[in-house]
Amino acid sequence: MTQMPDAPFDTRAHYLALTARRRLYGGILMAVFVLLMVSGFLLADGRNAGGFWDGLPHILDFPADVVRDTIPRLNLLPGYLVKYFPALVETVNIAAVSTLLGTLGAMVLSLLATRGLARWPRLIPVFRRLMDLLRAVPEIVVALVLIFVLGGGPVPAMIAIALHTAGALGKLFSEVNENADLKPVEGLHSVGATWLQRMWLGVVPQVSPNYLSYALMRFEINIRASAILGFVGAGGIGYELRNTMSWGQGKFDEAAAIFILLFLTIVVFDQLSGHVRHMMITSRSKGH
Repeated sequence: MTQMPDAPFDTRAHYLALTARRRLYGGILMAVFVLLMVSGFLLADGRNAGGFWDGLPHILDFPADVVRDTIPRLNLLPGYLVKYFPALVETVNIAAVSTLLGTLGAMVLSLLATRGLARWPRLIPVFRRLMDLLRAVPEIVVALVLIFVLGGGPVPAMIAIALHTAGALGKLFSEVNENADLKPVEGLHSVGATWLQRMWLGVVPQVSPNYLSYALMRFEINIRASAILGFVGAGGIGYELRNTMSWGQGKFDEAAAIFILLFLTIVVFDQLSGHVRHMMITSRSKGH
């Protein structure tokens, strides 16, 4: 009876101690994060010959030059938009083909790397590490190697983006596969279906809406990636942008036209994919 009043006090003291310890750990982690950020910035600034602080006041010089070159030549802007539109189409084609190939590769890798679905369960770690490798290597590194082997053009960009897409989407698809209902798979297995038939008829119909949603999101990312790879000679509108920027003042109005095309393309496909995802979510909710 005499110890009953002490119980709430002990619980409260224990809770306060845990809270204080959690705050201490959080403070330590934050301090380490800030220290790493500061040291990384100082290292990068040192490698840049200490030019960051000297160049900071001039950070808006390039946009100002673009505006200065563009305003007197606004009448030429529609012609530039038409001129560089084929290069934009090439960039979108690179993104579309690489997304399609990467999505197909991700489907296969994710099914082979999912417990309960894998064709060879012992090789699950191998396929997972393969996906890690594919998404760990940046597209620009793969593109530079392929350009050295295959030469410049859209093919190296397409292969590089497709490989990275397979690794990135494979990770997402495998997480979706883990939530799939295994009863259809077991039913197909009981009637003698092959592994490919079990996956195609028992798993893919369940996860295809999530597959499509992730693939559309990746398509938006790949449009930007294909434009960036153009800077290293992989074709598309990025290659044209590099050329216009390399000429310097006098060509910045053409660079402005390319910026406008890229911006409009990203906005259009972002709205389109968002609309498709919204339709998918609405149809699934009505189905339930």
